[in-house]
Amino acid sequence: MPLQIVRNDITTMKVDAIVNAANESLLGGGGVDGAIHRAAGPELLAECRTLNGCKTGQAKITKGHRLPAKFVIHTVGPIWRGGGHGERELLVSAYRSSLELALANGCETVAFPLISSGVYGYPKDQALKVAVDTIGEFLLSHDMTVYLVIFDRAAYTIGGKLFADIAAYIDDRYVEAHTDSYENQCRRMALDVMPVEEPQWMPAPCTMGAPGLDEALSKLDESFSQMLLRKIDERGMTDAQCYKKANIDRKLFSKIRSDVHYKPSKPTAMAFAVALELPLAEAREMLEKAGFAFSHASKFDIIVEYFIAHQNYNIFEINEALFAFDQSLLGG
Repeated sequence: MPLQIVRNDITTMKVDAIVNAANESLLGGGGVDGAIHRAAGPELLAECRTLNGCKTGQAKITKGHRLPAKFVIHTVGPIWRGGGHGERELLVSAYRSSLELALANGCETVAFPLISSGVYGYPKDQALKVAVDTIGEFLLSHDMTVYLVIFDRAAYTIGGKLFADIAAYIDDRYVEAHTDSYENQCRRMALDVMPVEEPQWMPAPCTMGAPGLDEALSKLDESFSQMLLRKIDERGMTDAQCYKKANIDRKLFSKIRSDVHYKPSKPTAMAFAVALELPLAEAREMLEKAGFAFSHASKFDIIVEYFIAHQNYNIFEINEALFAFDQSLLGG
């Protein structure tokens, strides 16, 4: 998928470019900066000396040297001073400058650390949101795979209120699906042994010529691929707009389009329902076409349901929440 949040060591990533959260001198430092310089070897420092530093919010590029990555993009994030000194704008600029530099150098895969979230003190939940929003916006108009590399998953969570709201939504549904009181068990057992009256036969109402009947019958054997393409047309979207909003790779979308019997994974089917901004009933219908269903026995399902029910169809925000709750992400 175009944007993936992963737990990894960025110095080991086999991508076209890794991004270094550097200081303005570009001569190495602590944290991610120091780790990248150690892994790349002294040749990286020698090349950095020729760049004459870098301003906050900007980016410069070097070779990867001893790293698996071909390039290192050095960017300088802001130091947190309470949030009232243009920190967010500078952090957005650091991500955008890095992405544009990667694009200009033909990079198809890029790995970012969470810029400014270490010794620079940017609150981790806010830093994660800026990263997800900025990268997500860029990917809506560019084909690139971007990894947001989180070293310690437990240290990064979404905003407190949203986290609490989702947690409460999960508790209201997930616990209900995993617990069953003694009274409920007895009630169901009683219903199982009670005689059931045979319903009286009633003739079916005549529906010949009913509006929408032909259309409903035509959709009876519709495959997931056919439904997806129909929904894209109905919403006046282009294929590219849809698969980018779904955080789906173009090659995967091509497979789905060319194979009428293609069976997607559950995260892929859900991603398209989100991209098409389907209401919950239609999202369930699309999921059924792929052979799945929303389940309150799954935290993953409940979290996605929460966002759809609240009409928040930003897939990158949804993935941010899924990551915070240690779930799989939406996309291909």
